[in-house]
Amino acid sequence: MPEDQSADVPPNQLSVDPRSAFYDEEVLRRDVGIRFNGVERTNVCEYNVAEGWVRVEVPTAKDRRGNPMVVKLSGTVEPYFRSTE
Repeated sequence: MPEDQSADVPPNQLSVDPRSAFYDEEVLRRDVGIRFNGVERTNVCEYNVAEGWVRVEVPTAKDRRGNPMVVKLSGTVEPYFRSTE
């Protein structure tokens, strides 16, 4: 992959769910961090910078398929790469 300016910026939308259209294993391998409203969040399942939302897991609740429930929160989303390759 060529090193350019856009390679150091995470995508506008990203999901950790392999069933999602916004899942990208190569990007996730680079260890994406999320600051939401200025606070580091480690439980983000999906985010969208342009629309300003994140989906976070609720650890105590499960949906009818046994997957963790997620809640959509609105605010300022700042994705970044924790590690540089």
